[in-house]
Amino acid sequence: MAAAVIAISNLSKSFGPQALFEDVTLQLNPGCRYGLVGANGSGKTTLLKILSGTEPASGGEVTFAKNARIGILRQDRFESDEQIILDVAMMGDELVHRALKEQDAHAADVEPDPERIAEIDEILRAHDGYTLEARAAQVLMGLGIPEASIRRPLYTLSGGYKLRVLLAQVLVSRPDAVLLDEPTNHLDILSIRWLERFLNGYRGCAVVISHDQRFLNNIATHILDVDYGTVIEYPGNYQAFHDSKLATRERKEGEIARVEKIIAHKKAFVERFKAKASKARQAQSRMKQLEKIEVETLASSSRRYPKLRFEIARPSGKDVLAIDGVTKAYGDKPVLSGVSLTIRRGERVAVIGANGLGKSTLLKIITDNLASDAGKVSWGHEAQVGYFAQDHKEQLTNPNQTALDYLWDICPQEGTSYVRGVLGRLLFSGPDVEKPVAALSGGEATRLIFSRLMVQKPNVLVLDEPSNHLDLESIEALVEALEEYKGTLIFVSHDRWFVDKLATRVIEIRADGLNDFQGTFQEYLERQGDDHLDAEQVALAARARRSEAPPKPAPAPSNARTNRQRALPKKRDEVLDKIASVEARLEAINAAYCAPGFFESTPNGEVERLRQERSGLEADLSALTAEWEALETELAALAAES
Repeated sequence: MAAAVIAISNLSKSFGPQALFEDVTLQLNPGCRYGLVGANGSGKTTLLKILSGTEPASGGEVTFAKNARIGILRQDRFESDEQIILDVAMMGDELVHRALKEQDAHAADVEPDPERIAEIDEILRAHDGYTLEARAAQVLMGLGIPEASIRRPLYTLSGGYKLRVLLAQVLVSRPDAVLLDEPTNHLDILSIRWLERFLNGYRGCAVVISHDQRFLNNIATHILDVDYGTVIEYPGNYQAFHDSKLATRERKEGEIARVEKIIAHKKAFVERFKAKASKARQAQSRMKQLEKIEVETLASSSRRYPKLRFEIARPSGKDVLAIDGVTKAYGDKPVLSGVSLTIRRGERVAVIGANGLGKSTLLKIITDNLASDAGKVSWGHEAQVGYFAQDHKEQLTNPNQTALDYLWDICPQEGTSYVRGVLGRLLFSGPDVEKPVAALSGGEATRLIFSRLMVQKPNVLVLDEPSNHLDLESIEALVEALEEYKGTLIFVSHDRWFVDKLATRVIEIRADGLNDFQGTFQEYLERQGDDHLDAEQVALAARARRSEAPPKPAPAPSNARTNRQRALPKKRDEVLDKIASVEARLEAINAAYCAPGFFESTPNGEVERLRQERSGLEADLSALTAEWEALETELAALAAES
């Protein structure tokens, strides 16, 4: 096995009397992807900061392989949206970037320091600094950002492409390990799929904090669980970890229950017979046995599940919402154009699509938090709407108000015990209820807004990215509560596990209009493979079905229709084989891009040739997927007519 990239030995971290974790010893190896999970406040981000060197440990040590480079993806690495994309990528090589900036400053100085200029030149030559701009440009183009865009400001890119700029920044540092803190936050589903492919092709060591279960299931080879005052490593993805941890806890609880039963039985014997001469010896023997029995004490888990329950005061009418011709533009940029929908009672509608196409805008318009340019929104009979905004600051407008007063405002007739009881179910206990809104974490603010929705009891919930700031336990509790909710649910989410668990109808907002699918998210992926959200997974499933159940020989053709029906399966299989070939080549190119030193050792002409090849392959894959879908649709239609 290759030597560890990061070695952690007896690591501990405390803040005053509170210990987050102690005696953590781990080896993080190349080729492994570690999902870092734990309750909010358990120490996940603190551990990542210790690994990155921005937070000191209280004890123990972290050591890195000799000359190892660590790339850190943070959500806050943009100083402003005015920064030039190329410059942001160059910041990845911090030593060289600083030297280049200082060199520029000296060049503009009236009386430059010749000794310092010589030192800077030596730094740049030793670290390949004069090629930094070219290297950064190559990485950006390799990640799909056009050459024409790299000298433009960041604000010209969507959120998903801004993440690619940050990843370019990480890659420019030529890292042996990457540390990623919530990389999927505010990404659309397509960008998350791209990030999964990148990580699965990365040959170094990756440590990733995420609250997205499906993302962790797709990328993790190991899980690092921050709980019980330490960090425990589990092999496998999130689901394997979840099952293993639960089984271990149940086994230990069962063993403790067995030992306690034995103790109770022996104690009962002693109490019954200790005064009886004929049994005194046996009672004494059991007392000695009791002294030797040790009962394991299970540490308390930091995992806490809020008790969410959304009730309705009274049901709405059958037709809950009618949207007719809604149009919205921001300046010269059109976002929604002629949107028309009808939503009925009891539906759970997931609104999905790439960032920037108007998902949040649509939710703001239907909740009367934004005016449309044209069109009409009509709520049905008795519809009572509860809204959760993506940015909680829109709803927590008084920063000095306490959590207790925020909830009490909408139920002033209730007593203190009722309000505190509701907040307690949302994990606000003791002095937490007196926290001012401005001091709440993202997860606490989210739970506070949910407490208000619980008290209001609306029969329609409109939720915009409700899981963004929640830990995995709160997300699971939220899903369970929404599954039991008797009202109508309209929600936007980038979390595919969340969407998959809840949606009974999927509305994808696309640049060319709406795709309104009456069915679950899984059915949507299976039947709408050309939606470009998970097309390769649909193709893989189709190929698996083909290998498991080869088509039966068709009868001899008798007319044009049967000839076509006989030829289509062969044509479909040829297209699937081409898809497999294109995907394999794309994976090979992506693996080459991720190889350490690729951009330094590969001639510019070859890098450009590969970039053009990949661009062409991606276009081919899109066309082949659409062709395959058309063939499947035609085959299904012909089969239905038979």
